[in-house]
Amino acid sequence: MAWIFLIIGAFFETGWAVGLKYTEGFSRLWPSVFTVIAMALSFHFLSQAMKTLPVGTAYAVWTGLGAVGTAVLGMVLFGESREWLRILCLLLIFTGVIGLKFITPQT
Repeated sequence: MAWIFLIIGAFFETGWAVGLKYTEGFSRLWPSVFTVIAMALSFHFLSQAMKTLPVGTAYAVWTGLGAVGTAVLGMVLFGESREWLRILCLLLIFTGVIGLKFITPQT
């Protein structure tokens, strides 16, 4: 269950990171509300995952998936660079996350 919590937390991390773009410095009410709620949910699910997963693994996976998700949404929503080296680097991060999943002992 901890890995599911971690994935959900990373989903909300991606949501708040992208949401920051829409808040315009927290000057827009509803994007700001969404962003703060997503932040709280992201931290909540990370904390639940950390009950059984090592802190280093949980944090690395949470930030890794959040970073990849945010970068992909940046490409889709904001027209950010889709250069192949950028995509390769994102795939390396994702590969590292998968590696951590397989080498982390189940508790």
